[in-house]
Amino acid sequence: MSGPGSVETPVEPDSRKELPAALQDRDPDYIRRSLPLTWPLISAWFRPDIRGLERIPVRGPALMVAPDTLAFTLAFYRRFGAERPFFQLAHHLVMRAPWLSLLRKYGTIEATSENAQAAVRAGAAVLVYPGGDWEAHRPSWHARRIEFAGREGFARLALAAQVPIVPVVSIGGQETALFLTRGEGIARALRLDRRFRLKVFPVSLALPWGLDVGDLLGHIALPAKITVEVLEPIDVRKRFGPNPDVDTVYSQITGQMQETLDRLAAQRRWPLIG
Repeated sequence: MSGPGSVETPVEPDSRKELPAALQDRDPDYIRRSLPLTWPLISAWFRPDIRGLERIPVRGPALMVAPDTLAFTLAFYRRFGAERPFFQLAHHLVMRAPWLSLLRKYGTIEATSENAQAAVRAGAAVLVYPGGDWEAHRPSWHARRIEFAGREGFARLALAAQVPIVPVVSIGGQETALFLTRGEGIARALRLDRRFRLKVFPVSLALPWGLDVGDLLGHIALPAKITVEVLEPIDVRKRFGPNPDVDTVYSQITGQMQETLDRLAAQRRWPLIG
């Protein structure tokens, strides 16, 4: 399996003039300038082990389904070059956080079905996080579980756009803090879902706050080792038939991801160390 160190010649032009306005903040020049600085920092802190990048189709649209990990985004650009159109979907509150605004230059866009469809139509590789805030803030003792909360939008998008699904599995993220609870009861009481499309109000033990309630100001991630594995692309209709049942697609793909996570977890000897 190849690591993220080899850079391939870009195979997809980046034509921002042809993209909808929501997708035009991605800045290949900025990526090229900043990647030599950001990758060493991420590498030193999280010691990422990125496996299977060669399984991602080298051109054309693809829908990568994964837990959230910045290391994977950087590794993708190191492998395929800054010119290849690549977008990562994120919660709208992430997009509005001033200290995260630079993510837009890397291709992070608000997680809406319209944006996802536009990116795929533009021939881009798209990274989606079906579990969103629900999975990102799951308790640390759920670290070895794929928890997408039944969110099947990725399967519907792949079918509608006729693009392959590329499952991506990672472990280590839930060791960057001690996540105690999602706080879904608090979120319901505060009506966060209605106001901000948030189903969680997490409580964790994290730097520098100690007890971090709501993660409103973010936190300093502990230097847990992050391991990521890319699985083989899935042609949904070829695998599941011309009129596949979305529930079946969802359950089988998440089941395959869970099997991979179980294997990665079995290889992990110590928290943080890996």
